[in-house]
Amino acid sequence: MVRQLTPSVSCVFVCHDGAGRVLLARRGAAARDEPGRWDCGAGALEFGESFEAAVAREVWEEYRADALAIEVLGVRNVLRGEPVDSHWVAVVCAVLVDPARTTIGEPHKFDRLDWFTPDALPAPLHSQLAPTLELALNRLRTPAT
Repeated sequence: MVRQLTPSVSCVFVCHDGAGRVLLARRGAAARDEPGRWDCGAGALEFGESFEAAVAREVWEEYRADALAIEVLGVRNVLRGEPVDSHWVAVVCAVLVDPARTTIGEPHKFDRLDWFTPDALPAPLHSQLAPTLELALNRLRTPAT
């Protein structure tokens, strides 16, 4: 495996329904990594693109849903592998979507999509999902002022 020599920037998004549930997708057999594991959405930030534009584009591509509201929650420095073989900066966002408007937009990446409450998450989870959900759920439990 060729090691990545520079970090990439990814916009990670946790879609929610505004009523406490989050949308997760199970990674399909052809997923880049961790097939069979549940994950939130993410995608690369393209040159010249704002975080919000990247998230809106990726939410549409992955879930065929419009992003009704986007909130940047924070940033994670993600180092994976031993020794490190991938490194990315994850800009984590919460995204309000209409649950009735979500469907799998990339069937080559995902084979299932469902809504979950934080106390009833599916298993197994993607290795990077727990810290992302912790950041998102802390914010979603605390209304904006």
